[in-house]
Amino acid sequence: QVQLVESGGGLVQPGGSLRLSCAASGTIFRIYTMGWYRQAPGKQRELVAIITNSRSTNYADSVKGRFTISRDNAKNTVDLQMNSLKPEDTAVYYCNVVSGARAYWGQGTQVTVSS
Repeated sequence: QVQLVESGGGLVQPGGSLRLSCAASGTIFRIYTMGWYRQAPGKQRELVAIITNSRSTNYADSVKGRFTISRDNAKNTVDLQMNSLKPEDTAVYYCNVVSGARAYWGQGTQVTVSS
């Protein structure tokens, strides 16, 4: 089984930056994709960014040019660099990892963008 531990969430002012990190541990043979999702109050969970094993990336239109996803295969970590943050980015952010035939989720970390 794979466990995901997230860090880096918090409160930031509009226009500021934040970096989220997710570390995978446990019984891991191969991680195929890693990504970040978010869920704002009263809204459904949505894809923010994903990165494949070949390091191809895909971003939600709302974060393109502002967010950057990266991964370190040796450390089994995935990061999300968030720049030019807006109040509408406020949400609980979840790490997602696909390993083998399963998808794993982190516990979620709160990101609040407010002045």
